[in-house]
Amino acid sequence: MDVGPVEYVVIAFPGNHFRGEIEPELRRLVESGTVRILDLTFIKKDAEGLVSYQELEALGPDEASVFDNIDGEVGGLLSEQDLELVARELAPDSAAALIVWEDTWAAPIAGAIRRAGGLLVEHERIPGPVVAQALAAAAG
Repeated sequence: MDVGPVEYVVIAFPGNHFRGEIEPELRRLVESGTVRILDLTFIKKDAEGLVSYQELEALGPDEASVFDNIDGEVGGLLSEQDLELVARELAPDSAAALIVWEDTWAAPIAGAIRRAGGLLVEHERIPGPVVAQALAAAAG
């Protein structure tokens, strides 16, 4: 089975409140086969800087319900060190969802590259604001 690139995203929520606006789009990405969720952990930092980590099933009903309709094979990829690195950057009185997903849309090309003996030697995402600025400059 070909496997696409695996990425992680950190989505911060100021005020320690997870909101439901991302759920429909994340579910759409999963249902369309664009991504496959591999791991999902929540990080909370209170106003004093005390950090806690929670898996999806440990969240309260209001917070967990945001992700009720999203299928995935959650668990095992994130280490405690990974979570600590994210927590260090998290502002006090905020929370974050740390999601690891496979870019399943890219699995066929990744497999073709491997079968051809090719090696992906570099891959980097260009930040959205940088792309927007470059496109605006090109449009002139």
